[in-house]
Amino acid sequence: MGILKRLRDLTVASVNDVLDSMEDPVVMLNQYMRDMEVEIGQVEVAVARQVALEKKFRQQWEEALAFVEKRDRQVKLALSEGEDELARRALADKKQYEARAREYETLYQSASDAAQKMREKLAELKEEFYKMRAKKYTLMARAQVAKTQKQVNQAIVGMGSETASRGFARMEEKVMRMEAEADLSAQWRLTNAGLDHSLSKWEKDELDAELAQIKASLLDKKETPQHPEQA
Repeated sequence: MGILKRLRDLTVASVNDVLDSMEDPVVMLNQYMRDMEVEIGQVEVAVARQVALEKKFRQQWEEALAFVEKRDRQVKLALSEGEDELARRALADKKQYEARAREYETLYQSASDAAQKMREKLAELKEEFYKMRAKKYTLMARAQVAKTQKQVNQAIVGMGSETASRGFARMEEKVMRMEAEADLSAQWRLTNAGLDHSLSKWEKDELDAELAQIKASLLDKKETPQHPEQA
């Protein structure tokens, strides 16, 4: 039983976590306000019915009192005219209306008390509704600020993530290779240009003179006879 209870508690906790993560404060606040409006509407209908019942019992009570007064006058009138039997029937009828009047009075008082309590409950609900409606806009504004701040923080965290860092490092290395290749290409071009420039500085006669010396040296070696021991 202990294991099953823990599993049930874990399941309930997991479901509550999922529901909590799905709840949008703005959506839920609007829903709560709609629920309160529905509740207020239901109480208003109940109050209206109770007030109608209160008026009905009051009317019946007042009608019964009116009949009591009427029968009382009839009893006195019958007695004054010597109509004892008629006076007796009128008195009996008066007693019945007095009993009804007392019954309707009790019902009226009970309905009136219930109606008053329901009116107070309705007033409390409306007051709470107005407070919640005013608070709703504050909470909605705070929720929007928090949501925006969370998005900004997530964006900042995303920019500093390991994946982004590796990507930037790879691009930095690639740029460094491109720069090295560009430097090497520029050095090779400068080397070739320097060689061509140095050759262009030689005067033609100097080149011809040096070539003539090399040529004469080769002819001298060719024409000079070699000694037998050198052969």
